[in-house]
Amino acid sequence: MSATAARRLVQALAPQPWASDRAAALAALDAAQKTGPLAGVAADSYWLADGLNDGSVGQLADRLRALGRVTVMTAGADHGPLLLRAPNSDAGALMVPVERAEGAQAQPIAVEALGEDGRALGRAEGIFAPGQRQLALPLTLPGELRNAAVRLHLEERTGVGASLLLDDRWRRRPVGLATAGPGGDNQPLLSSLYYLDRALAPYAEVRRGTISALLDGGVSILVLPDSGALTDSDTARLARWIDQGGVLVRFGGARLAREAEPVGAETLLPVRLRGGDRSLGGALSWTTPAHLAPFDDKSPFAGLAVPPDVTVSRQVLAEPGPDMGDKVWARLEDGTPLVTGERRGKGWLALVHTSADPAWSNLALSGLYVDMLRRLVGLSDGLPGGIGGNAGGALPPLSLLDGQGRLAAPSAVAQPLEPEGKDGVEATQVGPLHPPGYYGVGDRRRALNLAGSVAPLVPMEPLAGVAYQGFGGTRETDLRPWFLGLAAALWVADLFLSLLVRGLLPTSPWPKSGNPGGRWRRGTAAAALALAAILAAPRGHAATPDNEIVKATTANWLAYVETGDRATDATTKAGLLGLGEQLNRRTAVEVAGAMSVNLEKDDLALFPLLYWVVTPGQAAPSDAAVAKLNQYLRAGGMILFDTRDQGAPDAGVQARLRELTHGLDIPPLAPVGPEHVLGRTFFLMQDFPGRQAGGQVWAEASEGRVNDGVSPVLVGGNDWAGAWAIDGQGRPLNAVVPGGERQREMAYRFGINLVMYALTGNYKADQVHVPAILERLGQ
Repeated sequence: MSATAARRLVQALAPQPWASDRAAALAALDAAQKTGPLAGVAADSYWLADGLNDGSVGQLADRLRALGRVTVMTAGADHGPLLLRAPNSDAGALMVPVERAEGAQAQPIAVEALGEDGRALGRAEGIFAPGQRQLALPLTLPGELRNAAVRLHLEERTGVGASLLLDDRWRRRPVGLATAGPGGDNQPLLSSLYYLDRALAPYAEVRRGTISALLDGGVSILVLPDSGALTDSDTARLARWIDQGGVLVRFGGARLAREAEPVGAETLLPVRLRGGDRSLGGALSWTTPAHLAPFDDKSPFAGLAVPPDVTVSRQVLAEPGPDMGDKVWARLEDGTPLVTGERRGKGWLALVHTSADPAWSNLALSGLYVDMLRRLVGLSDGLPGGIGGNAGGALPPLSLLDGQGRLAAPSAVAQPLEPEGKDGVEATQVGPLHPPGYYGVGDRRRALNLAGSVAPLVPMEPLAGVAYQGFGGTRETDLRPWFLGLAAALWVADLFLSLLVRGLLPTSPWPKSGNPGGRWRRGTAAAALALAAILAAPRGHAATPDNEIVKATTANWLAYVETGDRATDATTKAGLLGLGEQLNRRTAVEVAGAMSVNLEKDDLALFPLLYWVVTPGQAAPSDAAVAKLNQYLRAGGMILFDTRDQGAPDAGVQARLRELTHGLDIPPLAPVGPEHVLGRTFFLMQDFPGRQAGGQVWAEASEGRVNDGVSPVLVGGNDWAGAWAIDGQGRPLNAVVPGGERQREMAYRFGINLVMYALTGNYKADQVHVPAILERLGQ
């Protein structure tokens, strides 16, 4: 083709969101050499390589070298490919595996969890050690934010490998706890629901209510502790729900033993039960409580260790049957079934033959109880009812990822997925017919990610006989010095001509008399000096320390301590800007903006309040900085330490706080109570939420003795800057949980109280304010 046509073709090229297929490239090259345009022709090749070895690299290189010169273009070891693998769910965190091909150098990385609107919901960071190829980052999110996350993304990375879409498989499953008869909820320790709630709450979203209410609200697992006989309407509705993919777990007990139902399609028991129950042990019995037998390999509980101290004293018995062996998931040592279950349609029906509380067994008091319930929850595959109501049908492409990792409308060639089997979607090979993205209808969707189709990353080996060239080269030329020099020359020429026109310069450069041409030389020298001064001036105008001091003293600035983490510092600055906007709108305080503070270099006396975020990798201040901080605290300054770990206490952050404050003259601290003046300097408040609610704020225990009653140090972990943070249009940057926008408003009120507390001292504690405060409180 012509050069113009080739240029258009190259300019239209875009990366595709699936792995390279060099075997197919070899086949296409063979066809082009035999009967195509490359038959008997020499050609130079430019190979845009992804840096990975799929087993065909050497063969393709040999074939290209046979045609002519080969230039391999790569991103280099420092920018090699990174891949997000599917995360593993844990009690408190998503463990996000990150894999890289090159492992010679240390490399910091960070993963963000993004919501539907692209807002960051959480962040985890780590560092690849030299030689390390895999790293798992713990991403800790509250339950509400974890269920709202739709994507994981590697910071400062583009491409489909740096994005991983999330669906119901990584969300906390909604589990319903219901009972068909009267329960003992007024005595929690005697209620089966109490033990079920304590076991399930760390791993699932637990809901309580009637069977109808729970099914109306949508649950993926429903637990019935000793419900006895069910009504016909509940039985029919539960049967339909199980057929659509629900998991029903029932527990034995006195009511179920007394009202045992016959097994069948119209009932909700996996096996036929005998009337009554079996008692093991007791004052009038020769038997003793039975222990559990090890779990079979085919059981959902396979691999769980059976503690020797777990015993069962009573159970409901199953009638023997020809298919009993396939339905038993757990047995006692004497062989009697403890847990039975069977597949019903797309769902599961399970029965635990003992009670859900310690009445019939001490299983509910053991760690095995928690592990068994987690396995039962794992039988669920999201909310029942299929994807968008298409139970059993193909999943059409909904929105797909392009090569840059951006969601876009599906292409015409993308085909629906067949979700048959639990691993049907996961086993799908990503390619032109099935690009990565969301498949389904509406909100009921399934994510197909690239990582499942990519083998472990292996770096591309060095190739002999080829030239290497890096990506990212620039052809830009910095023309600023030339244009500035030209502007300066034109300014000097204009000055010279204006002096000449005004008669301040002689028309001839040589004097006609004894005058030695002083005016000429003086004018020329002045112009030359001006030109030299302009050309010698620095390109930038970096602010001097004096300028910074003037800037800080001519207005009120909210200051924060630099942590060295760019993302954390950017969020803190955005938060203080948001708080400053609220102060300007609601109070007489006029805030010019937010300013960062370097503890080693900057003068702290210019700021009445320092906001200090504690991060795990933050360097401890030097001895000189510690002395400066102590002087700052003694002179009336105040520091708010924000550990940001209220949602998930982090021992590493707490240890870092102790290291950062080592050597500081911090007085004994005590929790801020409802009578503390911090709760009434501007707004009347009882607690101080931030991006996270709850938690305790700590202040000086002996309030009111020094610094006008202002505690020099406050410590908390609610991430207030995250709640205050706004973007350039004044919109909030982060979600707040669990209280939403009302909680954000209370966070702003705390910030206003905090600034007022730092600026005005403890005057609101005076007795003259007490009547007005009591009137506002309605006391």
